[in-house]
Amino acid sequence: MIPVKFDYLAPTSVEEAVSALGEHGDEAKIMAGGQSLLPVLRMRLNAPEVVIDLGGISSLRGIRDDGDAIVIGAMTTHHDVRDHELVHQHALLLSKAAAEVADAQIRHRGTFGGALAHADPAGDLGAPALALGAQFVIAGAAGTRTVEAADFFVDLFETAIGEDEILTEVRVPKHTGWGAHYEKFVRVAHQWPIVAVAATVRGSIDEARVGLTNMGSTPLRASATEEALAGASATEDGVRAAAELAAEGTSPPSDLNGAADYRQHLARVLTGRAVLKAAGA
Repeated sequence: MIPVKFDYLAPTSVEEAVSALGEHGDEAKIMAGGQSLLPVLRMRLNAPEVVIDLGGISSLRGIRDDGDAIVIGAMTTHHDVRDHELVHQHALLLSKAAAEVADAQIRHRGTFGGALAHADPAGDLGAPALALGAQFVIAGAAGTRTVEAADFFVDLFETAIGEDEILTEVRVPKHTGWGAHYEKFVRVAHQWPIVAVAATVRGSIDEARVGLTNMGSTPLRASATEEALAGASATEDGVRAAAELAAEGTSPPSDLNGAADYRQHLARVLTGRAVLKAAGA
């Protein structure tokens, strides 16, 4: 299907992009890598009058060291997140998750910030960003503001980004030396996960952070499991017992891929696997 007619804008700076959003308001859509927006346009599920392409804003790309955090530009591709040395060293969980995003073509075109701003609860990057305590830097006409990951994901496909704002970068606190693993369950390769678990641990196990994918309308933290794992030894029995708490407080969907109770079962099983692998057990 062919999209309806729209005007195309290609700003070369964040200021130009924000100005264009202010001018066109809810008639405009932002395009990053286009891997989520273009299929929607082709199916005519959305018909914006203006598409604002961020691809020409070079300042939105790249990964840099910023003291106690690494900073990932919103237009940085999944491929670059996966392979960058700073991410490997200080936020291994993001590297592991980025490696599981769709296929190689999409990883080379899709963007880190675009996927997070899209806020699909089945997306692979929301749970790792939440588990790592990422901060989201958002630009608008009034300037920039920073939103904690816990406040960024508001609801299904909804974030704290305002209609006249864009996500410019993501700050990820350094988790240097932490083990990490992203455990994803799918029926066929490259599918959205039915359930996935992002786990990162310090030591064996001094501290653990666990994020859940597709277990509610937003990414979730498995807080009860994290508390149970604190100071635990990385034994299968101990980790499995803590993983039994992973589904507490979740409200997963029921669909053709599985009922809610099946997803809760998967969350417990996958959490055990992910934590054990993250701890090197």
